[in-house]
Amino acid sequence: MTTSPAPDPWLSWSYVQANWGDLTTALEQHVSLTVQAVAIALALALPLAVLVHGHPRWTAVVLGVTGVMYTVPSLALFAMLAPFTGIGRTTVLIGLVAYALLVLVRNVVVGLQGVDPGVVDAARGLGMGRVRTLLTVELPNALPAVVAGLRLATVTTVALVTIGVVVGFGGLGQLMFRGFQSGYRAEVVTATLLTVLVALVADLVLLALGRALTPWQRAVRT
Repeated sequence: MTTSPAPDPWLSWSYVQANWGDLTTALEQHVSLTVQAVAIALALALPLAVLVHGHPRWTAVVLGVTGVMYTVPSLALFAMLAPFTGIGRTTVLIGLVAYALLVLVRNVVVGLQGVDPGVVDAARGLGMGRVRTLLTVELPNALPAVVAGLRLATVTTVALVTIGVVVGFGGLGQLMFRGFQSGYRAEVVTATLLTVLVALVADLVLLALGRALTPWQRAVRT
């Protein structure tokens, strides 16, 4: 008697139900890595961009270093970091921050450079110092460019987290890799769809946040 092969669907709700624990754990890990990496990258990018804005001679150095890091293939970067930082979260986090830095630094710099010089001169004419002008005039006016960079960096990071599987900490990438190894298509597709969903939700949240923080942009468009 012959037995029919086990079904190998592209989508399977039974797989989701049977592996709900694994899915939620991987999803939580994926989101956590993304949020931490982008937050750390933004915290580093802001002072670097301010340095470049105030001292243009540093532009080539800062953008050059972040650009070189961005060109290193992700698999190679994680593999190079592993002997020094070990296998796991730290290695993936360092790599993700390195990739997000270039996008964020460039966008913050572009935003600061795009502020109307007349507005800056008016602020200084009112007696504002350099730091106060930066915090109350330049950075608020640069917010649209900063948010645009944040959206791009976040979506990119969501995708790159999956590569962390090479050092055993890839969020939903772990399930993709397991699915590839076993040839179970439903596992690969489910993890992929969840990754896309995370990127989409994150982008929409940042878009809404950007609009809330820049109400004058809506007034200008109107």
